[in-house]
Amino acid sequence: MLMVGNLFVFMSFQMLIPTLPPYIKSLGASGLEIGLVTTLFSIGAVLSRPFIGFMLEYKDRKPLVVIGVVSLLLITVVYPLSSIVVIFLLFRFVHGLAWGWSTTVNGTAAVDVVPKSRLGEGMGYYGLSITIGMIIAPSLGIYLFQVTTFTNLIITSSVLGAIAIILLALVRYQTPEIVKETKKEDLKFSYVGSLIEKSSWFPAFITIMVTFGYGSIVTFIVIFGEERGIQHIFLFYLFNAIMASLSRPVAGKWFDDHGPKGLVLFCISITFVGMWALSFAHSDALIIVFSGILFGVGFGSLIPTLQSWTLSMTPDNRRGVANGMFFSSIDLGIGLSGLVFGVLAQFVEIGILFQISSFFLLLAFVVAVMEGRKQQKRRRLGQARQA
Repeated sequence: MLMVGNLFVFMSFQMLIPTLPPYIKSLGASGLEIGLVTTLFSIGAVLSRPFIGFMLEYKDRKPLVVIGVVSLLLITVVYPLSSIVVIFLLFRFVHGLAWGWSTTVNGTAAVDVVPKSRLGEGMGYYGLSITIGMIIAPSLGIYLFQVTTFTNLIITSSVLGAIAIILLALVRYQTPEIVKETKKEDLKFSYVGSLIEKSSWFPAFITIMVTFGYGSIVTFIVIFGEERGIQHIFLFYLFNAIMASLSRPVAGKWFDDHGPKGLVLFCISITFVGMWALSFAHSDALIIVFSGILFGVGFGSLIPTLQSWTLSMTPDNRRGVANGMFFSSIDLGIGLSGLVFGVLAQFVEIGILFQISSFFLLLAFVVAVMEGRKQQKRRRLGQARQA
């Protein structure tokens, strides 16, 4: 029930992701303002997560989940009320605050019901609701944006959000005993302490780099299709969804059996190739399909693997903080990407933009390899001292 409810949350939200940039462009927004659609949203999400991460250390899950999804629905409904770019961007910032709240709480509620020995597999299945929502919903959003009005797009998104509220209100949540026994007055709030979980910072850092690379696609893929006359850009999302659904359970099982590092390197490599394939697409549907397949296998498995890696290194009572840090890493990476590449888009063609952003995936690959070697060296030194 939690997975299905979360699927509707992501469907409602993600169908707006590729359509808001071209919509605000139609209002007369500049390239920088188009980038701010993503950036301001991400800033809002990052700002709210430490507060909700702190609350998850002592509060029951259900009321927090319901407040999050209701807030998302309310802000979605008000988007058509403004045709002024500045007001629209303000709505986007508030939407980010609600999104930061909801994703942190929902992800933590999922971790609470998954046995630790099957964390990779369990979060892999839960992550399907995120991946399918992230991939199918943009296709639906693009289709509605092209054949109907923006208001009808918002109505569809709102209906999906209302279904999510009903489903998530029916879930039986399992708040950990240590959280039930903790009282607010026993804790001291620290913004930085609730923003960063020191025990699992490294996979979150990798997440920032890979999502920074991916962010150019999130912001500009519809505009890319329009510029190159690609009528079937939705095929990228469709085949992405299919392959992510097929590969996600396998990747989760691999994580539980063999650990995260080799899997992370493999997924980064496949995603890098997919970005370059997409950058060469014109009117040939095969290239769009091929790049979608690569993204489904690579990026579709990479994000849940990084989340499982983050949570596997975190104490039970800090799961909310770790989840908040993980999702903030995604939003920070995509948000900064929207700002940087929004500026660059004024000077280079979007296909080249995709190629430039792909090198941040290579950077993540190199950093992961270097950290792995450092850990091996530390283990050898520790064994030598014991000997």
